[in-house]
Formats: sequence, structure tokens, C-alpha cells
Amino acid sequence: MDLTVACNPSCTAVYRRPAPRLQLASQKSSIKCRRKTTSELQTPSGFTARAGNSHSPSIPTHKVTVHDRQRGVVHEFFVPEDQYILHTAESQNISLPFACRHGCCTSCAVRVKSGQLRQPEALGISAELKSKGYALLCVGFPSSDLEVETQDEDEVYWLQFGRYFARGPVERDDYALELAMGDE
Repeated sequence: MDLTVACNPSCTAVYRRPAPRLQLASQKSSIKCRRKTTSELQTPSGFTARAGNSHSPSIPTHKVTVHDRQRGVVHEFFVPEDQYILHTAESQNISLPFACRHGCCTSCAVRVKSGQLRQPEALGISAELKSKGYALLCVGFPSSDLEVETQDEDEVYWLQFGRYFARGPVERDDYALELAMGDE
């Protein structure tokens, strides 16, 4: 069962967990729960209808669906082709994982389930991982409607650099550290 929680007009999340049907409208609560419909999707300020009309008639917008595995939430929102996915999500009060915002780490890494995106500035993942469907939201531009799933940062980092560090993590050597500190 999907449960949509709307914290305010610009923040809606769909929880993909079994839950009883809730009617909180009569209760004194700042959370309003309702089923998700297409009309409830987030659109950036200044946008009009989905059918090709956006803040600029020449720039198409695309529906982006992000399955946040860590939080168990699904976010759906519209992103213009000339805007970064992460930046547009944040402008709509949608919280997604990130760290550097420059395409150099793997904190915002996702696996593309369907659709296309461009990520010319994604230095944090190799061409090999890009060809396997990995992308970075902080420097990704949608090219079509897009469905992605967040990944564990360590998992993507291991895929990226594991062959270089295949012997596993480095163990702490207290004796060597003690010797090094004694030289100072």
C-alpha cells in the first residue's frame, strides 16, 4: 500500500510500506495523508501544465521518480532538461542524499531503472559504471521521464575503486603509529 505524506504544499513523499489507511484531516496534526495522484506531483514555481508547457516553452520538462532505498520513500517531481535533478528536487523541499554537489563523490549515486539522463560532469563514476546504468543526481539532467533508485554510497564506491583496493581495508597498526609519533 502506498501512503502519501504531505508535510506542506511543496513536500510530498510516498511511503512504500504496508500501512493502514489513515485519515488525519479531522485530527490536529500538521501531517496530511492521502493517496498519490498525478495531479499531486511537484512542479517547480512558475511551471504550468505538464503537457510541454514549462517555465520556458522551448525547454521540455520530465517526470523524475526517485526511489530512496535508505528512507523507504518514493519522490516524484518534474525537472526541466536544463536543470540538475538534485537542485530541482531541493528547490521543491525534497531531501535526497548528496555530499559534494560537483559530481566528484558517490553520495548521490543512483541506478537508472528507466529513462535517460545526461551527466557530462559526473567525474565520480567511471564510464564503465555509467554504461551499467549508474548516475549522479547532483550533475544529472533528465533527457526523458526518469525512474531511479538510490544506492548505498559504499557499494558504488567499491564498484568504482574495489579493484584498486581488493585486499580489503587497511588495518590500524598501533605500533607503527607509536613509532611515527615518537619521531616528531
